Amino acid sequence: MLDVDFWKNKNVLVTGHTGFKGSWLCLWLHALGAKVTGYALSPPSRPNVFQLCEIGDLVTSVIDDIRNKQRLQAIVSEKSPEIIIHLAAQPLVQESYHDPAETYEINAMGTVYLFEAIRHSAREGKGAKAVVNVTSDKCYKDQEWIWGYRENDPLGGFDPYSNSKACSELITASYRNSFFHHDDFAVHGVALASARAGNVIGGGDFAALRLVPDCMRSLLKHEPITIRNPAAVRPWQHVLEPLGGYLMLAQKLYECGTQFAEEWNFGPNDNDARTVEWVVGKICEKWGSDAIYEIDQNQHPHETHYLTLDCSKAKTKLGWHPVWNLEQAIDKVIEWTRAYRENHNIRHVCLKQMEDYMNCFDQ
Repeated sequence: MLDVDFWKNKNVLVTGHTGFKGSWLCLWLHALGAKVTGYALSPPSRPNVFQLCEIGDLVTSVIDDIRNKQRLQAIVSEKSPEIIIHLAAQPLVQESYHDPAETYEINAMGTVYLFEAIRHSAREGKGAKAVVNVTSDKCYKDQEWIWGYRENDPLGGFDPYSNSKACSELITASYRNSFFHHDDFAVHGVALASARAGNVIGGGDFAALRLVPDCMRSLLKHEPITIRNPAAVRPWQHVLEPLGGYLMLAQKLYECGTQFAEEWNFGPNDNDARTVEWVVGKICEKWGSDAIYEIDQNQHPHETHYLTLDCSKAKTKLGWHPVWNLEQAIDKVIEWTRAYRENHNIRHVCLKQMEDYMNCFDQ
């Protein structure tokens, strides 16, 4: 279970805090009593959860590029965070085909610049005790297995996005071995882990070329939903699932040091690895009679057909487990979207869903 008392007054840095996952995470950390600094570019979409929830009023928000290594190092040194959760990224497969160089710059070199800032602070005796680098389930070598990838399976990634996340994993392992090794923990004091999450869904994801946001946009406009890869299978989960895993992992790193400084998968149970068409069909069913979808027959860049995760390690060693099944996650997305359509207080909606989630986790 999530130890809510642990986070009170903890000094936390979240990179990518203006993005979809980062915004939900900052809101959750603030609700838990943490003192949060965020570092990211301006929100990547309009509208966005960051502004709808007025998260800038809850955290110290630094708007800058993860590739600005001087500013990044200055913030890490100035704030001296105890815990860092690295979410800043170019997060879209399709976008990586349009601009692969920028994708690698952000996802690979951005990770290097953050780790360099941490290394510099550690030499000053102000290093973070716990660092979680969030990568992706797509970091694994694309082998189209019908079973879930485990943390020790080969890395790779077909497209530039997926491959850049594999690079970020390799960078994490290199820095852990070279500069934050467990044998020298008494000197550097940094416990560094990586987290690989499945496909997240949730209210407030307005990204382009992503399945559930595309569905919600079409439904709000009373337009048919168009899907590109109906037979593709993904490990779908609500955004609060991996975020809860990141929080539990960060606490273990903080309290136990390098004992948990490894790679971790966070994904749904096996029966929630569903096809794109199943997910869209279920969304239409739950939305109502005016919701319909159609299949785009055009050619599109390659995307992995079958992808699932084996999360036995997180379940066994961290005590983490999925709380909401996929249908419940879809219900929460629709609940959020209808509240947004009806101009409800979105911060209250998000906090209520967090409360519901934590109540279910404890059952």
